[in-house]
Amino acid sequence: MQKHWWHTATIYQIYPKSFMDADGDGVGDLQGIISKLDYLEKLGITAIWLSPVYQSPMDDNGYDISDYQAIADIFGDMTDMEELLSQANQRGIKIIMDLVVNHTSDEHAWFIEARENADSPERDYYIWRDEPNDLVSTFSGSAWEYDDKVGQYYLHLFGKKQPDLNWENEALRQKIYDMMNFWIDKGIGGFRMDVIDLLGKIPDQKIRENGPKLHDYLKEMNRASFGKHDLLTVGETWGATPEIAKQYSNPDNQELSMVFQFEHIGLQHKPDRPKWDYADGLDVPALKCIFNKWQTQLELGQGWNSLFWNNHDLPRVLSIWGDTGAYREKSAKALAILLHLMRGTPYIYQGEEIGMTNYPFEHLEQVEDIESLNYAAEALENGENIANIMDSIRVIGRDNARTPMQWSAENQAGFSSAAKTWLPVNPNYESINVAAALEDKNSIFYTYQALVKLRKEAQWLVDADFELIDTEEKVFAYKRYTDEETYLVVVNLSDQEQALKLTCPIKETIVANTDLDEVVTKQTLKPWDAFCVRTN
Repeated sequence: MQKHWWHTATIYQIYPKSFMDADGDGVGDLQGIISKLDYLEKLGITAIWLSPVYQSPMDDNGYDISDYQAIADIFGDMTDMEELLSQANQRGIKIIMDLVVNHTSDEHAWFIEARENADSPERDYYIWRDEPNDLVSTFSGSAWEYDDKVGQYYLHLFGKKQPDLNWENEALRQKIYDMMNFWIDKGIGGFRMDVIDLLGKIPDQKIRENGPKLHDYLKEMNRASFGKHDLLTVGETWGATPEIAKQYSNPDNQELSMVFQFEHIGLQHKPDRPKWDYADGLDVPALKCIFNKWQTQLELGQGWNSLFWNNHDLPRVLSIWGDTGAYREKSAKALAILLHLMRGTPYIYQGEEIGMTNYPFEHLEQVEDIESLNYAAEALENGENIANIMDSIRVIGRDNARTPMQWSAENQAGFSSAAKTWLPVNPNYESINVAAALEDKNSIFYTYQALVKLRKEAQWLVDADFELIDTEEKVFAYKRYTDEETYLVVVNLSDQEQALKLTCPIKETIVANTDLDEVVTKQTLKPWDAFCVRTN
């Protein structure tokens, strides 16, 4: 298998509105990111996945793009973007752009022209029908919106201001590839591809994901743009199985580097229930089964895994599966050790490395996310109690990941000098912040730093096979092994002591959040104990 830089990389996701505000308007910006590059260099990450900074009316916080080749005023301008690329490159950090090409904003020039002129080429860049079917938007309600000017309905699988693009139109596809090459020429390190599995949709047949032409489009995209360069490309694919993931990420197929699969994230919800019906705690046996499947069925050379707990669309993993009380730091380290020692490219979401938690939302007026607000409106209309709605939003809502990064114990967590930030700062910022983490040599930050460094240096993390080990229900243990070496990873995913029969010799401790001598002596794991050792 040909090795690429991203096989030994760790990627750090930045949500620009919430990372660092340099100009004091309460919203993060590109100069803010530039000011924190030394921090990211200290963490050791290889690349930044930058959530959208393109020109946008921000109806969906930048995932509704009105100009792909301009920067939103709230973030700066193209000069700032070019400076970010240059400054990051000087520190050995690549910039991964967020590619949102399933839809645009309704304020994009293409959609404006499509509405104005029935004979324009742009009319066919979007999907129009005389009558809607019963396709439902991801953000609640019908996926079709009637346009008075056109006299037809247009498709929007997300918000009403996010009309879907018609990927069957060859001219549209070429414009998108030209835009991608514009960014490649600026020196980016790759693309994270938003809801990429929707590009082949056939709305008349109610086919959303994995349409029959999807992989043809991706092969064409590869040939026309990033395939000529050593770039990282990762597709967001909510419905992927290991077999589907191989189609995307097998090098022989010449499509993508890897995909994000979300099967483990599905455990946050009750089976076969809407997203907002969240599960009560983590089903550890189910998590073991899912990770085992992805680690063993997506074989080396036939595909590649992404590894993540958090992103801008998900609640903070520490709040939903970890412990935000006495074991906050220890459980955060445990979750990191469990994930980062598997095969794949790990992703860290901003604040994860210091153990940031969900926000204690009290009122709907504090909520900004379009998905959460649409859910609340629909639930209220159906007679749902507001207390139950807020409970769901506090646990599972997307704003939990989007509150400002907590840099210090100073006003507004050191994120901004503004009196009011676009989302409120989590009240726990005085104790949970970067400054405090950097001062404490046993903090979560330094566990992440060690894992990032190990990923760069330890070839076994790329090559070694994976074997799940039978243990107590709440203990997740696995081996990574090559012909020459075997490594054992053990994590107690609970706040209870667990029995552990540790019979193999420990040749070397790789990383641990506990006293291993005590574990070996007592043959017991304390709450949230986690470690990796070499056994031969």
